[in-house]
Amino acid sequence: MQAPSELIRDVYDLYIGGEWIPSTDDERFPTVDPATKEPLTKVAAAKAADIDRAVEAAREAFAIWRDTAPDERGRIVHRIGQLVRKHRDGLAALESLDQGKPLSQAESDMEGAARYFEYYAGAADKLEGTSVPVGPEQVDFTVREPYGISAQIIPWNFPGNLFARGVAPALVAGNTVVVKPAEETPLSSLRLAELCEEAGVPDGVVNVVTGFGDPAGKALSSHPDVDTITFTGSVSTGQTIMKQAADNVTPVTLELGGKNPAVVFPDADLEEAANWISKAIFTNAGQVCSAADRVLIHEDIHDDLVDRIVEQAVGYEIGSGSENPDMGPLASEKQFKKVIRYIDLGREEGATLATGGNALNRDGYFVEPTVFTDVENDMRIAQEEIFGPVLTIIPFTDEAEALELANDVEYGLVAGVFTSDVKRAHQFARQLEAGNVYVNKWFGDTNQTPFGGYKASGIGREKGLEALNSYLQTKNIAVNLAEGNSGDLPGT
Repeated sequence: MQAPSELIRDVYDLYIGGEWIPSTDDERFPTVDPATKEPLTKVAAAKAADIDRAVEAAREAFAIWRDTAPDERGRIVHRIGQLVRKHRDGLAALESLDQGKPLSQAESDMEGAARYFEYYAGAADKLEGTSVPVGPEQVDFTVREPYGISAQIIPWNFPGNLFARGVAPALVAGNTVVVKPAEETPLSSLRLAELCEEAGVPDGVVNVVTGFGDPAGKALSSHPDVDTITFTGSVSTGQTIMKQAADNVTPVTLELGGKNPAVVFPDADLEEAANWISKAIFTNAGQVCSAADRVLIHEDIHDDLVDRIVEQAVGYEIGSGSENPDMGPLASEKQFKKVIRYIDLGREEGATLATGGNALNRDGYFVEPTVFTDVENDMRIAQEEIFGPVLTIIPFTDEAEALELANDVEYGLVAGVFTSDVKRAHQFARQLEAGNVYVNKWFGDTNQTPFGGYKASGIGREKGLEALNSYLQTKNIAVNLAEGNSGDLPGT
């Protein structure tokens, strides 16, 4: 694998129309290694004029890409996946430096990125319409067509993986894309743009514009020539994007936050539950929309399970992502300060700190794995998304109370049930208000399974074949076979 210094350029430009070009005013900003707080490189800061250029390039390329034979689109997208596999180690090292996550987790992210391109490539020539049986005097059928330009606004927690999650189905469906990565973690998106070009993606089909939410993100989500928007991130930012998109009646797919309950019943395998819950809250330092950050434990097993989780948390090795520890730093100073504020708030609200709760006395944005007990469901630490390695534990007495507590939150992204009773598992899963429910495990979704939220956790679905609905619109075609005027009227 290349040394870290060999992975990163001195400066990065915008990738527009198949070319690397500076921003309009040549402004740049640093991206920082969160394990050291040291700058890694400088990246172009796009302005509204740069967004205009990227959208124009995507518009010019759209007709060519839309009319490329579906099987050829599939082959090109599959080649992207092969190149991601070929360069997995370098991509993972880049992601680990830029985002802070352990190297093994970054490698898993890039495996998943390759799989997205491979999975959707196989669907390229299978995006079929339907024949509608309306009678002998008319032939009626549907076709599925791309929207046009897809804006992809990518978060900082899984940048390379989520680039692939959105770009792959958009390309397969015949759209062109303008990708705006988070300013904290732009490097893997820029490298993936290079691999798209190497795979044979025509100029202008994939464009990457780096910069801040205002002006770059705002200009993209409010652009009148953008045809559909995919965003992953916070509820507040998602609401802002919806408002900006509304002026142009641009459809949005939103995967927003979560405050995800893991419900543990007395008949669960406690060792397995402790293992899954620890993984589900401390992976990527808790910076995961689907983290199990809110655990509901039956009172009969509460103390036993808490002891097991605390034991695991205390044993976590923390360090720079490149050292491949159990847990790396938080991704930015902003996120570090937010997590520390919530830990302080938990203490103020009267929760008991079972373990952790401290920033590490070293360079970088490191926070200990933290577990709060004696948490009341109306506390802010039980209701608000912290997005860090902070677990809140709430006891319950019976199944009815567990269900009430689990659903009593504005989010509805994922939930989990730990029980050996298969009947209870099925019944409880059906009653949970969440887009994904895991039984006796966590992170049970794959590239093939639809993923998205109920309530404030989002609109639409990513992953699986359902994700293609965000990038295809349906056209109905009615062909008259009757002689003369049949007298059809609206609504008949």
